[in-house]
Amino acid sequence: MNPKGIPMAVILWICAAVFLGIGCWAARRRDPMHFWAGSTVRPQEIRDIPAYNRACARLWWSYGAVYVLAGAASLFSMLWAGVITAAACLPGLPVLIFAYGRIYRKYKQ
Repeated sequence: MNPKGIPMAVILWICAAVFLGIGCWAARRRDPMHFWAGSTVRPQEIRDIPAYNRACARLWWSYGAVYVLAGAASLFSMLWAGVITAAACLPGLPVLIFAYGRIYRKYKQ
């Protein structure tokens, strides 16, 4: 174990906690979960709100899991932690946007 990786692990796990928390919030919402800051999804737009919210929750949980993995990797190799974090940030964000678009289209009325 690399003690120099502990600060990086803590930072990555805080990030993971935020994304996992958003997933928990999405799973418990009664109204449809929104993706973009400041946007809203009206209940009339979504045909199955609980299933839509569960899909959004899985999206955020998956993204948070990548940060958990990166945090664990930082305890052993800062290089691999950096690679995983870069993959989550650079191509990961467009993947999130694309995946949310698919979820929205699937449940849109």
